[in-house]
Amino acid sequence: MRYFQAMAQFYSAKRRVTTRQTLTVTVNDLDPFGQGVARHNGKALFVPGLLPGETAEITLKEDKRQFARGEVKRRLNDSPERVAPVCPHFGVCGGCQQQHASVALQQRSKSAALARLMKHDVEEVIAAQPWGYRRRARLSLSWQSKTQQLAMGFRKAGDNDIVSITRCPVLVHRLEALLSPLRECLAQLKAVRHLGHVELVDADNGPLMVLRHTGPLATDDKEKLERFSHSHDLALYLAPQSEILEHVCGDVPWYSSEGLRLTFSPRDFIQVNDGVNQQMVARALMWLDVQPDDRVLDLFCGMGNFTLPLAKRAGSVVGVEGVAGLVAKAQQNAQQNGLHNVTFFHENLEDDVTTQPWARQGFDKVLLDPARAGAAGVMQHIIKLSPQRVVYVSCNPATLARDSEALLHVGYQIQQLAMLDMFPHTGHLESMVLFVNHK
Repeated sequence: MRYFQAMAQFYSAKRRVTTRQTLTVTVNDLDPFGQGVARHNGKALFVPGLLPGETAEITLKEDKRQFARGEVKRRLNDSPERVAPVCPHFGVCGGCQQQHASVALQQRSKSAALARLMKHDVEEVIAAQPWGYRRRARLSLSWQSKTQQLAMGFRKAGDNDIVSITRCPVLVHRLEALLSPLRECLAQLKAVRHLGHVELVDADNGPLMVLRHTGPLATDDKEKLERFSHSHDLALYLAPQSEILEHVCGDVPWYSSEGLRLTFSPRDFIQVNDGVNQQMVARALMWLDVQPDDRVLDLFCGMGNFTLPLAKRAGSVVGVEGVAGLVAKAQQNAQQNGLHNVTFFHENLEDDVTTQPWARQGFDKVLLDPARAGAAGVMQHIIKLSPQRVVYVSCNPATLARDSEALLHVGYQIQQLAMLDMFPHTGHLESMVLFVNHK
C-alpha cells in the first residue's frame, strides 16, 4: 500500500525544484503510470520515459522525504521491451503514457502493482486489442486567434493547452477516421469561436457525435453539421448547455452484451473498451456461478451492464444506482429485452444504506462496480447479507484494497484476481476480484 501511496503523493505533491543535481541511475521497475522506478538515497525515484533495465543520466528535479523525481538527460542503453510509439503525438499529448513500452511489459507492471496492493497473485490478465479499442472520446475545441485555426484534440501532459491531433491509434477506426474531416467541418462554422468540445462515441449501430456550443448556432451552421452527419453516417446531438442534449438526427445508440441489446444516451456511462467489457461481463457471470434460483444484488449498476446479463441466468436480480437517468435507462433496457425478474432502485449508496428498501432483502451473491471513490459505505452491509460470493469490479486499486480488508477480516477469501487491461498505453489500472465465503 505504501508503494501506491507514494505514487499518489507524487501526483498530488506541489512541485519543488532542487539544485537540479545530475545522477546516473538504473531503473528496476515500471509503475502503473508508465514511469521508471529507480532507488535514490533509499527511496523511490520516479523517472518518466525510462524502462526497467535502462540506465540513464538524469536531472534530479524534486527530492522529498518519501520519494524523488527525475528527468532523463541522456539514456545510456535501451531495454529490449522498448518499442517505437505508434502515435505521432505521443510524449506531447497527455492521453497515453506508455506507448514506449511493450504491451507485455505494461501488463506485467500493472499486474505486479495490483498484486502488491492486494497481497495476492494476479491469476489472469483480461485484455483485448491493444490498439483501436477506445469507443468513446471527448475532444477539446479552441479557436486559436494567432494562427486563425481551430485546435481539436486532447490536453497536453501536465498542461491545459490543447494538442491538435490528426491521429489517435487507440480510438476505434471509425472514430479515428472522423478526426480530420470533423475538424475541417467545425472550422467552417460561423460559431467556431463558441465551440466547447465534441464527444465521439462508437455504438454497435454506428458512430455519434455530441457538439457542445456556448453560443447559438446559425441555420447555416446547423445545415453544415447535418450534411456532415449524413455523409459520414453519424448520429448528431447538440448541447447548447451542459445539461441539455438535442437529438438532431440518427438512431438512438445501442451496444450488445451477452445476446442483449442495451440502448444508452450519448452521455450515459458505458465501458470504453468493448472487447474487455464483453470478457469482463462473461467472467463475472462465471465467477458468481449464477444458478436459476439465485437472488443476486448488483450495486452501482449503471444502466445494467452486469444486471441484465445476470437476470438471464438468476431467479431474480436487484440493481441499485445513484444516477436517476441511468436507473430509467436500465429499466427501459430490461423491458425491451423481456427481462421481468429484475428490479432497479435509485438510491445514493454513500448514504446510510441500511434504511434503503433493497437492503431489507436477502441475496445469495453480490456484484459491485463502484466509481474511483470505492464502496466504503456498503461494505458492512454486504457483510451483513453474508452472500456466498462477491465480485468486485474496480477502477481504482487503492480503494479496492481498502474495501477488500472488510471482507477479508470476516473470513472471505480471494479466490480469483484479474487485471483488466481496459486502457492499454495509459496509467489506468482496473481489476476484478472474486471473494468467496467458506463458512
